[in-house]
Amino acid sequence: MTINNKPRQFVGYWGCDSRQQLETLLTKTIADSANFSTAAGENSAIWNVASTELDRPPNQPTKNGSATWQIAALSASGISTYPSNNGGLLPDIWANIRENCLILGREPFGRVTLYWTKIGQTIWFASRLQLLLNICKQPEVSIPGLYGYSCFSYVPTPLTPVKNVFAVTAGTELTWECDRDSSVILNPQSKRLLEWRESSEKIEDETKAIAQLQNLLKEAVQRQIADINNSQTVGVFLSGGLDSSVVAALLVQAGVKVRAYTLDFGEAGISEYPWAQQVACALNIPLVKVDASPHRIKQVLNDAVKALDLPFGDGVTVPLYLLNQAASQETDIVFNGEGGDQLFAGWTNKPLIAAAVYQAANPTANESFALQYLRTFHRLWGCETKVFQPQLHPEIQNLHPQEWLLEALNPALGESLLSRLRRAGLMLKGAQNIHPRAANLALAFGLKLRSPFCDFALADWTFQLSGELCLRGACEKYILKRAVENWLPAEIVWREKRGMGVPLTSWCFNEFWHQIGDWLNPAVLQSEKRWQPDLADRIISGKFAAGIQGRRIGEILWLLIMWQKWRSQILGEEVKHKSWNHPFWLPRKVWHYRQRWQE
Repeated sequence: MTINNKPRQFVGYWGCDSRQQLETLLTKTIADSANFSTAAGENSAIWNVASTELDRPPNQPTKNGSATWQIAALSASGISTYPSNNGGLLPDIWANIRENCLILGREPFGRVTLYWTKIGQTIWFASRLQLLLNICKQPEVSIPGLYGYSCFSYVPTPLTPVKNVFAVTAGTELTWECDRDSSVILNPQSKRLLEWRESSEKIEDETKAIAQLQNLLKEAVQRQIADINNSQTVGVFLSGGLDSSVVAALLVQAGVKVRAYTLDFGEAGISEYPWAQQVACALNIPLVKVDASPHRIKQVLNDAVKALDLPFGDGVTVPLYLLNQAASQETDIVFNGEGGDQLFAGWTNKPLIAAAVYQAANPTANESFALQYLRTFHRLWGCETKVFQPQLHPEIQNLHPQEWLLEALNPALGESLLSRLRRAGLMLKGAQNIHPRAANLALAFGLKLRSPFCDFALADWTFQLSGELCLRGACEKYILKRAVENWLPAEIVWREKRGMGVPLTSWCFNEFWHQIGDWLNPAVLQSEKRWQPDLADRIISGKFAAGIQGRRIGEILWLLIMWQKWRSQILGEEVKHKSWNHPFWLPRKVWHYRQRWQE
């Protein structure tokens, strides 16, 4: 069975420029797709929106023009889940009109992206960056965006990789007002919708916490299956890790027909399949093994970059594209386990806690906690002179990436270290990386993506937990494991946490060897005047930096590859003047002997 899923997205404008010119530009932007519906309106400022989700014109304003009404909205899940102040539910992103104001908003988990740019006296907005690039005459790379990407493997909001195009930060509403007399659009006012913060009331009773958590998990799933009928089959992305296994178990308990999908990386790397198979057998659900071999990765790389929309440098992104592709052939709703690590203090918090303890014991240490957190990304921060060409250094020398972390690490919103780290995980690695990349892939296939751990009642409750219930000794996510230990095999619940075993370094030294010379061609890098031209050679030969060894080699190379693919596939920069002045045209064995001889 093949499901006819289509991409889900919207683009629109609001402003005071010529309606005819704006209409022409909007029509040109959506000309390649027949899936868009449009709905225009006029108040003090004119507007129009084209959306694949728009079934009917939006509600019209009241006579005095004081009402707020929605002109565009999108939810990754296909249902509204964010609780509004008036007791209703909001979508993941929205564009509203009030009097002579435009309001763009994004819910706090950051599942769906929302971008804007100002051209003349008009604000253009879209759910996908590519739609706004069609509006910009000559889009250019944002150097702060590029630098942020090199530090985090994603571009920190409100930056984007494109100059003068910005992202609405998760959990924020931006409001523009048009001056009635001058028809000038004023600078936007920003409002935080929700602050993740530690509760003054602490839950310390383990038995009580287990019972409450079990109910909250079941209720979170119930909210996301209310529109699913008994005959409908949903997909679940199953790695065999704790979070995705919990979601699968909850769906089965709720009586939903489930079909699981897991990745097969081939002979290299850590296989997920045996663990996923154990869960599938325990739950008695079918399991589809999705080929994520290097051959398939190369086949879909360009399409995956287009679906991702933004440059995401983590190695899991293209395999996740393959999961969505496979699921879209058989269902239109998929579930994942994303968000569990951020809610329950997953494994990445341990080194930060150790660093904080060390700093407390050694108060003369002058490195800030923000810098310690920055190091946990394990990317290219601190290697700027080795990474970027000299002409770029003046543009980045006054950029301080730790400043992009300060709001998320705000000590005023959490006394305990673990609470601060959980807040940071939600706002940074969750809302700026994990959730938007997952949603972008699903939306590109027309899938409705549901993440039960992205539940506001559940999230609020976790900020009442005492630290000992989240992290007990060396056991992370302790209370979650205790709550679900009777739902899943013990080997799944209590096994040591491992990251997804994408064998990037092995692939770079083997199946991707010759492609690296093409993807990171030194002549192309030299002409772009950004990355150092011999970067790939130095990384793979171990001469780049002491900390980049083993699996870090593949991770850093992939970060660079995904940027280069993004700037050609999305930004549309022409790739030309490739050279053979690199070692990757040699057979790897010959290169290896050459390396040994040179040493």
